Amino acid sequence: MTDEERTAQFEKRRAELHQLSDEQLKARFWELCNQVVDPIVDLARNHTSPSIERSVLLRMGIDSVSSHGVVDRIYEAGLLGKGAGNVLLKLSQKTGKPVREAAAAILEDKNILLGLFPDAKG
Repeated sequence: MTDEERTAQFEKRRAELHQLSDEQLKARFWELCNQVVDPIVDLARNHTSPSIERSVLLRMGIDSVSSHGVVDRIYEAGLLGKGAGNVLLKLSQKTGKPVREAAAAILEDKNILLGLFPDAKG
């Protein structure tokens, strides 16, 4: 793109923005911010690692050794993308057990995770 083309594009956008009110400019600003941030949010939602998920469980009060085993079981069940903390919380709610007991239940019986997320692949 030449300097003239770049300048012409700038002037065109400038003229379009000049017609907007302050409220419209503010709305456009947030629309563009969301467009910039959406791929980052999507990346965070869809990409995790066992170490990240273990750290989440540690913050939920699960000891280090148990968190390692729980994350391994969740990974084997194909649910790591749901988030280990989310899986543990959902199991806790389903069984009526505190999260530590739910974590122990995962370690005792890997099949306890079956059907927890009907939409899950795995």
